[in-house]
Amino acid sequence: MATIHLTASGFKEKVFDYETQAEWNYKGEAPAIIDFYADWCGPCKMIAPMLEELSDEYKGDLVIYKVDTEAEFELAGIFGIQSIPSLLFIPMEGQPLMQAGALPKSALKEIIRKHLIKAEQDQPAFTA
Repeated sequence: MATIHLTASGFKEKVFDYETQAEWNYKGEAPAIIDFYADWCGPCKMIAPMLEELSDEYKGDLVIYKVDTEAEFELAGIFGIQSIPSLLFIPMEGQPLMQAGALPKSALKEIIRKHLIKAEQDQPAFTA
């Protein structure tokens, strides 16, 4: 599954409708990462292939969206994006976590494991 480009209207439909709700209420069916980027940004270009790989690795368990801050001023403003790339990590329950800067793949996988898809790792091993 490739990363999915997201507009403000798509964000309101698939992630959170900030115009009608005051409290965070994630609409998705799987945890998500939103990559706030710009085409001219070197670090954004550096992490883009990693995000595509992660999208394939976690297919069905995680959705990765991309928001072009040059085209989606409204979303960039709502989230106070001042540096790019900025990544918004959205668990199924609880508040999202924002991280600015390009992270290595190992750090991204650690955040995914600890904050987004932790249920599988938290299961105790079966012992007889």
